[in-house]
Amino acid sequence: MRIILLGPPGSGKGTQAQLLLQRYGIVQLSTGEMLRAAVAAGTPVGLKAKEIMAGGGLVPDEVVVGIISDRIDQPDARHGFILDGFPRTVPQAEALDELLKHKHMKLDAVIELRVNESALLSRVETRVAQMRERGEEVRVDDTPEVLTKRLASYRSLTEPLIHYYSERRKLSTIDGMMAIDEVTRAIHRLLLALGAIEPKSHNRSAAKSAPAKTVAKKAKAAKKPAKTAKKAEKSAKSAKKTAKKAVKKAPKTAPKRAVKKGAKKAAKKVTKKRAKR
Repeated sequence: MRIILLGPPGSGKGTQAQLLLQRYGIVQLSTGEMLRAAVAAGTPVGLKAKEIMAGGGLVPDEVVVGIISDRIDQPDARHGFILDGFPRTVPQAEALDELLKHKHMKLDAVIELRVNESALLSRVETRVAQMRERGEEVRVDDTPEVLTKRLASYRSLTEPLIHYYSERRKLSTIDGMMAIDEVTRAIHRLLLALGAIEPKSHNRSAAKSAPAKTVAKKAKAAKKPAKTAKKAEKSAKSAKKTAKKAVKKAPKTAPKRAVKKGAKKAAKKVTKKRAKR
């Protein structure tokens, strides 16, 4: 499963990403963490990034894509991943498409968590006011002013990705203003509909939980035909013995063939009746 979560700051991307990791056993690929890990590992791409960052420059897209390429080849990413912080721009999305195509992979879902920006700002304002009333310290990056700047940056740089993936019919939108568990359920239903995950099979669990009595009844039912057949066989043998005795006791004046025929008919009738029972 390979997923991209899109949405402005405060839309709940981080929360939903963590829930997806726990539920499906996939990994979260953060560009910042991947850059630091590549630099620490001293990989060719990591050394290049280290040189650029040491000079105060921004790491170019091709270097970031190279780091992502190395990362998704690692064993823990075999079952899938969520990209965090990448792509941020359309050129990055195009580079990612080329990378996945080269590796014979595809994105299973690009999910936009759509929110009301006015409502987000209102929430932050209320939270900050309550914290100040309680005398608590307010984080510098957790103010309406900072959020306003981050939202503007998102609209100019990242929002075009919504159009990019929508044109390629990869985009799915979910109402991010719902409660956290409702958003989680909506994402799960979406992934099922897209075929990114398989529905759980209840056949095995149902078989395991079947009562022992039911199994015993089925076994008895299977044995019944065998018992009936044995009874019919015994009845036939008994009828033959009776017929032989009748032949021996028959008067000498009575034709033996007639007696034998009568005895055989009687034996057949007895056998049929007992078999029916």
